[in-house]
Amino acid sequence: MARKTTGKSPSIQTLSPEAAIAGGEIRIHGKGFATGAHPRVLLGEISAPLIVGSDSYIIARVPEDAIDNVVKVESGDLSSTEWACEIGIPIGDGLHPVANPAVDSKGFIYTTFSGIRGQKTTASVFRVDPHEGPAPFLSDIMNATGLAFDQDGILYVSSRYDGIVYEVTPRGEMAVYVEGMGIATGITFDAEGNLYVGDRSGTIFKISRARQIYVYATLEPSIAAYHLAFGPDNWLYVTGPTTSSFDCVQRVSDKGEVDVFYRGLGRPQGIAFDSSDNLYVAGSLSGRRGVVRITPDREASLFLSGPGIVGIAFSPAGSAIVATNSMLYRVDCGIFPRAK
Repeated sequence: MARKTTGKSPSIQTLSPEAAIAGGEIRIHGKGFATGAHPRVLLGEISAPLIVGSDSYIIARVPEDAIDNVVKVESGDLSSTEWACEIGIPIGDGLHPVANPAVDSKGFIYTTFSGIRGQKTTASVFRVDPHEGPAPFLSDIMNATGLAFDQDGILYVSSRYDGIVYEVTPRGEMAVYVEGMGIATGITFDAEGNLYVGDRSGTIFKISRARQIYVYATLEPSIAAYHLAFGPDNWLYVTGPTTSSFDCVQRVSDKGEVDVFYRGLGRPQGIAFDSSDNLYVAGSLSGRRGVVRITPDREASLFLSGPGIVGIAFSPAGSAIVATNSMLYRVDCGIFPRAK
């Protein structure tokens, strides 16, 4: 039973970030959070554990069972007004993504069970209905890693084990598209239908529609993977975590010129652009883990909080699909993918 208190109700002045998944941290600034009683943060009816709790500042962790996006602070029998924080809804577990999920034109989501190097898994790619969960889609790719759709709706899957990129029809019929891509990780397409493959040992390959192979750029090797996306300026944007805690997002022009777009991220991984040309990066900013949004003016802020995030994609319905190293979440944030 709440303890009786006197005084003004708690008042939330700012809440960040605007979205979170289970395990993420919400930071709340305001006043009157401890008016005669310890503060309590509620997400809907679920109580969130406090990491920091004072009269003017709270850090709360999103519990596993939270799905409500309504946040309020209680102190005794007093309560703040409600604020919104979009909470990710689990749509698939028991997975092993290592890069971005991919979303087709109908809203179906594709992700991997990549496994450790050389591990033969029961299923290597899953197709996820956002309302019904995952189902096995492919089973014959060792260490499935990067996923991307071409303009015709054909899915491409890279294997970091054998350096092959496979093309897959909507019915799951699979064929080798290109091989010899080294430790093939992230993949993406440009507006002309050329495929780009990141060999994490230091090379970005370009494969024309006639399957001619070119070395597009040479970068510092990554300890994990390259993650690729084309931006609104038609430069290829690349992340690849190194041993540094102050990593960057690089971009490559069509002439092979390499430029640092943004520096100051921890372990940047999957990347995606939205319809407003903002870049989203799975990583950490100033020690806060989750998904970082970088505007076209190169201003960075934490968009979504959460641990273990490796990739992000946006669906035609305006949801962010967030991949951790074992799960997928749907965040109904009203953000749409960049048109290709």
